[in-house]
Amino acid sequence: MGLGGCIILIAVGAILTFATDWDMRGVNLDLVGVIFMIVGLIGVATFSSIARRRRVVVPPATSVVDDPATRPHHRDGYSDGYGA
Repeated sequence: MGLGGCIILIAVGAILTFATDWDMRGVNLDLVGVIFMIVGLIGVATFSSIARRRRVVVPPATSVVDDPATRPHHRDGYSDGYGA
C-alpha cells in the first residue's frame, strides 16, 4: 500500500468516526473508523521509514581529466587502434 492508500484509509476512517450517524446491526462504525485511521497511520509511518532508508546520498564522482600529454600518439591520429 502506498502513501495515497494510507491517506485514503485515514480519511475514510475519519468520515466513518466523526461524520456519520448510521446504525448497523452488529457493526460499530465508530470503531471501524478508528481502526481504519490507526491502520492508515501505521502505513504512513512504515512508508516514511522505508522511503528514508531508500534515500541514499551518493557523493559526486570525481571527474576524469583527459590529458593529451599522457595519451599515446599514433601517426594516424587514433589511439585505440580502430581508426580508418
